[in-house]
Amino acid sequence: MITSPNTFSEQVKEIRKQLGLTQEALAHELGVSFSTINRWENAKTTPFKMARKQFDTFCKKMEKQ
Repeated sequence: MITSPNTFSEQVKEIRKQLGLTQEALAHELGVSFSTINRWENAKTTPFKMARKQFDTFCKKMEKQ
């Protein structure tokens, strides 16, 4: 059974794994620090609007490829 991620932290982790990226590589793609991605994935923080928009734009770009 395939389930979709329920939380933002699960979503970040799932997308990163599907793309075969490390946390560091995803951070580079989004223009944020490794620690930011790590905190998102571990649900320690959530992104500000601008970072969330960057993440959503990145996801849409990856869907088209």
